Amino acid sequence: MPRTMTKSALRLATTALALGERVFPRYGRPHAPHYYTQPQLFALLALRSFWDTDYRTTATRVAEWAELRRALGLATVPHYSTLCYAEHRLLAGGKKGSAQAS
Repeated sequence: MPRTMTKSALRLATTALALGERVFPRYGRPHAPHYYTQPQLFALLALRSFWDTDYRTTATRVAEWAELRRALGLATVPHYSTLCYAEHRLLAGGKKGSAQAS
């Protein structure tokens, strides 16, 4: 049975959040500030890819979309640099095979 691709950013975000909750620990380190969970950041990175935008635009879109913030359980929106750091931390395993500058 073929899978259908969604065109709904909200559906993608909630699916990515659920997947992230199964795959990632809630927080990266025990003593890290607990502002955002790793699954929430993963869902935001999935949205970034879905929208094909940069970190700043992703943060701005999420800040302007109350229903999306509620679905992800975000009281505030992470700074764009938080998304950048999260991408390097959470998705580094999938990018190790790519060409990187030394």
